[in-house]
Amino acid sequence: MIQCYDKGTNTPIGTVKAYTPEEVRQVVARAREAQKIWALTPFSTRRRLMFALMDYVLSHQAEICESACVECGKTMMDGALGEMLTTLEKLRWTAGYGEEVLQEEVRDVGLMTIHKRAAVNYVPFGVIGAIVSWNYPFHNIFGPMISALFAGNAFVGKVSEYSSYYATYYESIVRDGLRQLGYSPDLVSFVTGFAETGEAVVSSVDKLTFIGSPGVGKIIMRNASATLTPVVLELGGKDPAIICDDADMHQVIPIVMRGNFQNCGQNCVGLERIVVHEKVHDQLVAEVVRQVKTLSQGAASQKVCDLGAMTMGKAAIPKIQQLVDETVKAGATLLCGGKIIDDHFYPPTVLVNVTPSMPIAQEEVFGPVLVVMKFKDDEEAIAMVNSCPYGLGGSVFSADIPRAQGIATRLRTGMININDFGINYLCQSLPFGGVKISGFDRFAGREGLRGNCVVRASTTDRIPGVKTEVPPILQYPISNSAFTFMENLTQVIYGRLPNMITSAIRLASIKPDKPKTA
Repeated sequence: MIQCYDKGTNTPIGTVKAYTPEEVRQVVARAREAQKIWALTPFSTRRRLMFALMDYVLSHQAEICESACVECGKTMMDGALGEMLTTLEKLRWTAGYGEEVLQEEVRDVGLMTIHKRAAVNYVPFGVIGAIVSWNYPFHNIFGPMISALFAGNAFVGKVSEYSSYYATYYESIVRDGLRQLGYSPDLVSFVTGFAETGEAVVSSVDKLTFIGSPGVGKIIMRNASATLTPVVLELGGKDPAIICDDADMHQVIPIVMRGNFQNCGQNCVGLERIVVHEKVHDQLVAEVVRQVKTLSQGAASQKVCDLGAMTMGKAAIPKIQQLVDETVKAGATLLCGGKIIDDHFYPPTVLVNVTPSMPIAQEEVFGPVLVVMKFKDDEEAIAMVNSCPYGLGGSVFSADIPRAQGIATRLRTGMININDFGINYLCQSLPFGGVKISGFDRFAGREGLRGNCVVRASTTDRIPGVKTEVPPILQYPISNSAFTFMENLTQVIYGRLPNMITSAIRLASIKPDKPKTA
């Protein structure tokens, strides 16, 4: 069993079962049977499910956010932004554009296949699996599920052992929607457990999305290789915000605050590095420190506050403290925070005079630590950003858009925003994912939705009565002149005009010359 707690108060709230590998395999087997029928549904039925889910989420926002507050220690505002807004936008985009994205695509044909119709079809994989992190317990499991279902798949997702208590409630939302449409609820399951539960998911499904750390991502890849199961890896980030000397500071500072302290810094795309031009460095730091010192922190399930708790508690807080201490020892300056409050809370912290070689500039913090790095020119800023092993997202702030775009094109990231932060994820037509140790492949957007499908090439006859026939000269047994025929045929199709004419004349004179058989 898994003991679950209110992360803000450390009060036990109940237990949930830890699925055994055999139970996971049984869940996947039931999902596979249900998918055979679901795969045949028209897009109109799948849209009805998306709209039903949207209606439920809209009418139960407070209930869902409160569950996340208890389970993860986040604030209601963190839940509204990270659980509600993101999920609703994904549902809206998928319902509105999913059918268009997954329609058959007719492709061009060459001269050799001019009598054929060529197309690409997006065929469901079967059972899509996911193993997701705890920082957004509702959205992280609903996001991959939405895409999987709309593409005609079943879905089996493992939630984190740190955010398991409300998994059954979240599962019931979509299962009830399926029942109302007349389909088996076995199509979707959210399982709870530890490492062996996740390993069973990896070995049982047809494709897997993993959201978590690089270390666990490597284990997932290793296990998936045994069955050649394709995986999508989203392994976190250390997103920078490059703030140029001509940036609008009235816009920038609130974005920096929200981008860093949203969800107490526990975000894959959190602004973990503020890379600011020396001319505006002091202005930004002074205002950020002033605001940080006014922030309230506490158990979000008990009261309204600016920052909540650290979901992993004492499994994470000492690591954050160690990073802060090592960075200060290396020469950085601590302006506020930086000292453990207790096992559940880490205070909002500001560090300046941080250089790229310091530990906190290279490792993902996943906590409420605002790291400020100063640069003199654009080249230095680009070098600072690219020195990090992560490459998920990034932001560039400047009044000079061509300048900002010039900087952005040289950053090694999977996503970039000019004069904004994280807005790309609210634009669900865009893919989400990173490079380097932030992972590979994409979810969201047309790329992510199509990633839930086998991309199948197909050809059919286009002209009635015209079929592919093997010329007599190429039929078995092979003629002595068969190669000469092919050599001249390729010149006619692909060669330059003089060779084309010469080869066409030669082709006309070639006759089948069957070799004698014994």
